[in-house]
Amino acid sequence: MPVTNNRVPSEEVLPVAHVLIALMRFFAVLPLPWVRALGQGFGWLLWHAARSRRHIVLVNLGLCFPELSEAERRALAYRHFVAFGQSVLDRSWLWHAPLDVVRQRLQWTGEVDALTASGPLVMFAPHFVGLDAGGTAVSLKMPVPVAFIFSAQSNRVVEKWVRAGRERGGNARPHFRHEGMRQILAGLKRGEPLHLSPDMDFGRNESIFVPFMKVGQAATVTSLSRLSRVANARVVPVVTRMTPEGYSIEAHAPISDFPSRDLTQDTARMNQLLEGYIRTMPEQYHWVHRRFKTRPEGQPGVY
Repeated sequence: MPVTNNRVPSEEVLPVAHVLIALMRFFAVLPLPWVRALGQGFGWLLWHAARSRRHIVLVNLGLCFPELSEAERRALAYRHFVAFGQSVLDRSWLWHAPLDVVRQRLQWTGEVDALTASGPLVMFAPHFVGLDAGGTAVSLKMPVPVAFIFSAQSNRVVEKWVRAGRERGGNARPHFRHEGMRQILAGLKRGEPLHLSPDMDFGRNESIFVPFMKVGQAATVTSLSRLSRVANARVVPVVTRMTPEGYSIEAHAPISDFPSRDLTQDTARMNQLLEGYIRTMPEQYHWVHRRFKTRPEGQPGVY
């Protein structure tokens, strides 16, 4: 599938991208504890330099964890930046280390057989920092091509690098959000599994308002319910957890009685399940996203 971004990077940007990619190739040969230590330093740097993102994280945590003190939320936010920084540098070995090394660091747990049972399959894969690691594990595990929905990168060199990394297992079939759902739905009906991450705010036109964490009403996309209903697919949550040894990919049992005929109920249930996963590792959720930028009518913005 051709890269759809038509921007032409400046001559100054391209060399920087090449240098960063070369550094990631170098990091790939380092022992994992060294990579994680470098990632911790990168997270520390982001915490101090990326003030706008730090503000977003603190706002999100304030909305979702009002029971925590301000000091506790700042400590949690800092741990998130560390985990985020470590996950960024982990892409070095995910995308460049020998596949035997990658497989050794990606360990499956839980109801793994639920992924290979017969019939259409949608994997509910929330945005934890290990999402790319989980996607790699899925593409290496599944015996058939798996559909993934990606966002195009703004730099063509980075785009090529990211796609090569994500597709290196050979079983990743990339789609892009702007292309719509028609091809994805057709693939689901043909038996092509879908790795879906619907837990972001994509705007009012794609969302309904349902509870999430301690937030009264959060704009939430409905694609998990809609796609699984149309394709008559089972929904298996796949949650990736960063560990000292790499990542643990947790396959859960298929969600019972899902989808139902009630789109709102299904979407609220998805958020409820997600909250349970988040509370087991709150520092690893993707808090740098402006999750609550779309507000119910009459409510002010929070950022």
